[in-house]
Amino acid sequence: MLTVRRSEAPLGAEILGVDLSRNPDEAVFREIVDLFHEHEVIFFRNQQLTPDQHVAFSKRFGELEHHVRKDCCRPGYPELFVVSNVLENGRPIGTRDAGLFWHSDLCYMSEPSRCSVFYAREVPHDDQGRPLGDTMFASATAAYAALPDATKLRLAGRNAVQSYAKGYYRDRQSGPRPPLTDEQQRRTPDIEHPVVRTHPATGRKCLFANEGYTSRIAGLDAAESDALLAQLFAHVTRPEFVYRHQWRVGDLLIWDNCSTQHRAVMDYELPRRRLMERATLRGTVPF
Repeated sequence: MLTVRRSEAPLGAEILGVDLSRNPDEAVFREIVDLFHEHEVIFFRNQQLTPDQHVAFSKRFGELEHHVRKDCCRPGYPELFVVSNVLENGRPIGTRDAGLFWHSDLCYMSEPSRCSVFYAREVPHDDQGRPLGDTMFASATAAYAALPDATKLRLAGRNAVQSYAKGYYRDRQSGPRPPLTDEQQRRTPDIEHPVVRTHPATGRKCLFANEGYTSRIAGLDAAESDALLAQLFAHVTRPEFVYRHQWRVGDLLIWDNCSTQHRAVMDYELPRRRLMERATLRGTVPF
């Protein structure tokens, strides 16, 4: 029986009593999955994982994605997307500026990610020893449930356009990114998904529009679409729907990309190093 420490937010829980490097048995894994569906964001402290162990545990949730930005994956591990400000020979080993805006991972794919499995290898600290580089998570299920009935009716049956290009060119801090290659553009065309999707495991309804990648609501003129999206973006990220995670080295955190959005807090610079690795699970077509 695992021990659970719930956050005060509507999402987020620490799971204690398991060493993920020891390949938990099926009963323990099923309990982890149930807790994941209940809390949307779960994390395990003090995990000592090799890249192989990170990949092996992540694969138990399903098929792993290979990110379109191959230059930001760990060498020899196309399943592990590197989020880091570390330089080697003057070149970044991963992406430095991911997640500046609220988003859901791979929402611009035909089958958006089910979940992300994020492992903290290096965490920056300030001069007083406080961790930097927090991640904020918002519950899109709690946000949808709190919408006025009139807004729910207005959103029913509508699709939103998800655009990787919008997020790619906007989501940068350290200067312009290189243009997307032909292959990257081919793999990430704009796509429509329901503004309100149903979670495939829990059946709960979730807002599936985010400021990072959602460009417009199909069927509305530009002004009406922009106004409605601005309203939704502000609503889903209200403080009462948000959990803020303060990282420690050895944290393994899993978030639900169907029912949550997240944003990075960029409050650190070199020489304070941050090195994280993310495995991303393929999901299903939203409905």
